[in-house]
Amino acid sequence: MAQQFSWGHININVSDLETSIAFYKKLGFAPFVPGVPYLNLNAEARAEVPSAAGEALGLAEGTEGRACIMQLDDGFPKIDLTEFAGGQQSSPLLNDDLGLVRICLISEDLVAAYEELKNQGVEFVSPPTACHDRLADVAVCKDPDGTLIELLQVYLDRWGPYLS
Repeated sequence: MAQQFSWGHININVSDLETSIAFYKKLGFAPFVPGVPYLNLNAEARAEVPSAAGEALGLAEGTEGRACIMQLDDGFPKIDLTEFAGGQQSSPLLNDDLGLVRICLISEDLVAAYEELKNQGVEFVSPPTACHDRLADVAVCKDPDGTLIELLQVYLDRWGPYLS
């Protein structure tokens, strides 16, 4: 029997925890746990990641940070926003890079969501745009560190020919 998995969380490393928490609140997220207890991290003050956990995650010995687990609703996945002190920082991946490049959130009214977020100063890569055969409309914004977030309104009633 194959191992069964279920959703846990998506980790997003951030440069400023408070700024990122405020941004994700604009998208409707709320704090779930003000920290990541199994990494000994909290939202208030920097703490050192225990050596075993740091080794498991490939972090340098003595890495310190802060974190907050956010949730969009009561389900999964959660988002772990993690601010590590020091260390080498790289730019987030772009849509044509390899690896995890964006997360996607569904909207019932993408145009209204876009206007509201734009008015709150959220930076967008693209405004709402109709996709192939108008199966969905998509807009892409960036979090404060440049992580891409796809906002999607899906029209499942048009998907008949694509569903098996």
